[in-house]
Amino acid sequence: MATRCKFWLPKKKRFCAIPPLSNSEFCGNHSKRSDDVWILCSIDPSHSVLESNLESHLKRCPLLKHQNSLSLQPFYLKGINGGGQEEEEEGVSSESKRMAVHSMTAPQFIKLIEKIKSVHAEICKDILESYTDPDACKIWINRAIDWKIPFQEKHVIQQASILGNLEKLGALKSSSIGEQLQCDTSSADSSDSPAVVEFGAGRGYLTQMLADCYGVSKVFLVERKSYKLKADRSLRQKESLILERLRIDIEDLNLNAIVALQGVPYLAIGKHLCGPATDMTLRCCVGEGAAKSYFRGLSIATCCHHLCQWKHYINKDFFLNLGITKDDFHAITWFTSWAVDADHSSDVADTNTENVKNICGDINMSVAERAALGFMCKDIIDAGRFMWLREYGLESKLVKYVPSNISPENHLLIAKRGRS
Repeated sequence: MATRCKFWLPKKKRFCAIPPLSNSEFCGNHSKRSDDVWILCSIDPSHSVLESNLESHLKRCPLLKHQNSLSLQPFYLKGINGGGQEEEEEGVSSESKRMAVHSMTAPQFIKLIEKIKSVHAEICKDILESYTDPDACKIWINRAIDWKIPFQEKHVIQQASILGNLEKLGALKSSSIGEQLQCDTSSADSSDSPAVVEFGAGRGYLTQMLADCYGVSKVFLVERKSYKLKADRSLRQKESLILERLRIDIEDLNLNAIVALQGVPYLAIGKHLCGPATDMTLRCCVGEGAAKSYFRGLSIATCCHHLCQWKHYINKDFFLNLGITKDDFHAITWFTSWAVDADHSSDVADTNTENVKNICGDINMSVAERAALGFMCKDIIDAGRFMWLREYGLESKLVKYVPSNISPENHLLIAKRGRS
């Protein structure tokens, strides 16, 4: 007899692990009734239920319970970091972006590419490489601590450079004994206890490195999903460390309303914040209504530019002043996927040029040409974010913090609050 239910779970890419019923290949949860069908839950489409059970399930769906609990939290304010009420339309899907590009005429496509190349040559020539390997992170890099969490070299390299660049900018300082995080508190009481807010924290390993290598007194991990194998257990074992995990979408987070963070200087960090999550994080920390007097600096590694949306983007005026429309913006975001599709074991210039693809009309582009254009578009999107930070009076940089063969998503936004 089978030891596992034969129901395939596409999201987990495995069969259900529950033992099947007698005389059946399926467990009680997945045993199909002759007069019933499985349908997606309307609250959380990541799982399905029998249609006959839908009504009762909707009253006890775990996501509904979480949403109801979240709405009672003082730091929940729906859409506060979404980008304003003037943009009410739904997000544009990747498929819609692709179809819009392929529906362009050849002259329209050529004109857009020429605009991208012109803008890139004008504003993106100063994006420097800044691969840092800070001394404070040597205990991680050399695996000189008690390893109770997974170790992957490429992620350690990225995490060390994210923190090292923040230290290099002067927003993060390690004490001589490496046990206390010190922020640039030139305009704050030096007795204030510094804090770190990790956005899109996932399992929290970036904060784990920061706590191990620099020390930290307060940690807030912001993540909308629930994860296993988190760093939380290790972090909670540190004496005098206050740790709070906030399961909330960055779009709905009112940072000013977190009681334990009120009046406390803090740093914002994030590794590979997908698409609009970067824009929402910047707005959350620096935008209108944010408590900028307590913000000390940020180090945000951007990611998944193809998911960016006009309605969330932080610096629409930047594109509009360049003559780039909303539709052009979404085409540019779609082009960025070509950068990560390439083979990054060598330079883009060495990529296989024989793989030619028709884009629209009679326009053909090789892998190398597509990858080069994709990287240009990523540069432009992040340049707008960098300029937005400068407009808010922050000392800011946009750098490439690791080589593309470590990660093609290698842009890092770093900033600190200048001295008053």
